[in-house]
Amino acid sequence: MTTYLDTARWGVWELPAALLPAAYPRLVQAAGGLAALLPPDAPGAAAATVARLDALVVAGGADVDPARYGAARDPRTGRLAPERDAWELALVGAALAAGTPLLGICRGMQLLNVALGGTLVQHLEGHTAGVGVPGLHTVKPVPGTRYGALVPEAVEVPTYHHQAVERLGAGLVPSAYAEDGTVEAVELPGAWALGVQWHPELGDDPRVMAGLVRAAGG
Repeated sequence: MTTYLDTARWGVWELPAALLPAAYPRLVQAAGGLAALLPPDAPGAAAATVARLDALVVAGGADVDPARYGAARDPRTGRLAPERDAWELALVGAALAAGTPLLGICRGMQLLNVALGGTLVQHLEGHTAGVGVPGLHTVKPVPGTRYGALVPEAVEVPTYHHQAVERLGAGLVPSAYAEDGTVEAVELPGAWALGVQWHPELGDDPRVMAGLVRAAGG
């Protein structure tokens, strides 16, 4: 599971740290998997890293740099994380090349789309409840997709995003939509590569992560 690189405070310490909300590894563990945390590294290390993994989760976090998909930066685009962009794009590419099961969560879904040449809407109104507060909305699966097989009915999901898929990356297909038509899940047919725009780690539905763990051989 990829991690944030940020300053953190604990005890008497305030230092740069590789961080990930505990809900992410707990979701993997609840699905029967073993969670390993991946701090940002040199992109050249991605292939060797992926070779040691059974599956890859690209976690949520900062907005993807619009330069990565050839766009000028919208004033409403948030703080960027260039070291994560470089590292995680390399990880996604290595996972796709190796056939390693891949799940992108929120930013991770957006990064999967960008890695395959897609673009993003830099700001959506109404998809978050406020700073640090996830909202809830319904997503509907597309029948016949991998996501649709994992979660065949419409469900209410915890969401916290202000960006979304605009043009789909090469080969990607939508596998779930919000009621307003926003693409909420994408996948790559013929591979176990799935991205969801919401945050399953904040909810109580384990089916997406359980599918990844099964694909990893767990």
